[in-house]
Amino acid sequence: MDSDLPAIPAKRYFTIGEVGELCGVKPHVLRYWEQEFSQLRPMKRRGNRRYYQHHEVLMIRRIRELLYEQGFTISGARNRLQELVQHEKSASRAGDAFDGEMNPIPQGALHNQHRVSDDLAGVRQELVDIRNLLTAALGEPEIKAII
Repeated sequence: MDSDLPAIPAKRYFTIGEVGELCGVKPHVLRYWEQEFSQLRPMKRRGNRRYYQHHEVLMIRRIRELLYEQGFTISGARNRLQELVQHEKSASRAGDAFDGEMNPIPQGALHNQHRVSDDLAGVRQELVDIRNLLTAALGEPEIKAII
């Protein structure tokens, strides 16, 4: 799905321009989608500047996929997202899991040792990369003070 889209950097907040680039959507389209999809509510600061969080970027990618790749209408995509959110809530009570884009992960996959170890290796590498970036930006003593 997102093979043509860039990776989402490890940041807490993204501007509307950054989200547009990350999701392949123009900023005016993102503002329109905010009106159409109640789940999409970026934080607004001074001057009504929008700041999106990681989960909102994933949701925008999901909306983009539904509209542009799967051919849903706005109304159909809205209903599909509501179904996915409801399914996620009921499944979380039942012990099911979801990936970062609200797609269900089959129970058997969670017990697959290879997948779990691959996921952990990926998370470990991301954490090492983040630590290296922070060390380069702040220096080793500051990083140790934070940890």
